[in-house]
Amino acid sequence: MSIGTNRPGPWTIGEVLALPEDRSTRYELLGESLVMTPARCIRHQRASFRLATALHAAAHAAHAPVEVLEAVNVILPSGLVVPDLVVADAGATAEDGVSIDAEGVQLVVELVSPGNRTVDRKFKPMLYAEAAIPHFWRLEFDPAPMLIIHELESGRYVERTTALAGAVTHVDTPMPLDIDPAGLSRQ
Repeated sequence: MSIGTNRPGPWTIGEVLALPEDRSTRYELLGESLVMTPARCIRHQRASFRLATALHAAAHAAHAPVEVLEAVNVILPSGLVVPDLVVADAGATAEDGVSIDAEGVQLVVELVSPGNRTVDRKFKPMLYAEAAIPHFWRLEFDPAPMLIIHELESGRYVERTTALAGAVTHVDTPMPLDIDPAGLSRQ
């Protein structure tokens, strides 16, 4: 079943998942509103790949039963989002579906895009906290790469540390990782 995006809402998760695959557009359901964002720039893709690779290596070294995924549909109590990176329980990704439930997600990472700053910094973290996802990271690019690490506490995210470009920062959870954000987006 294919549904056109030019129809008025409200939308359902099923309708969004039934949209045709489109690599140039990311579809999310925030509340009952369909939100479409364009494909990410090269810097964003480079940083996402490198951070996913680092998280995968850290998970492997820790023998953590998780999988690191880029731009996967995550079903929340209040909609459907596509975080830039997700660390999910291996059991949550066992089926070859098109989405995973928030209950199986340990970490979401948003790489702040110029056109999505407010959504990435304020709105999505609120939805992730509502879904009880234990860890939220946000990668800022300007003026220099900076990774802000948050943990869920009493239903909201609390900033635990900020990894600044040019210095290696050790992160303990959800798995041990040493990271310098400077190398994530540099060509």
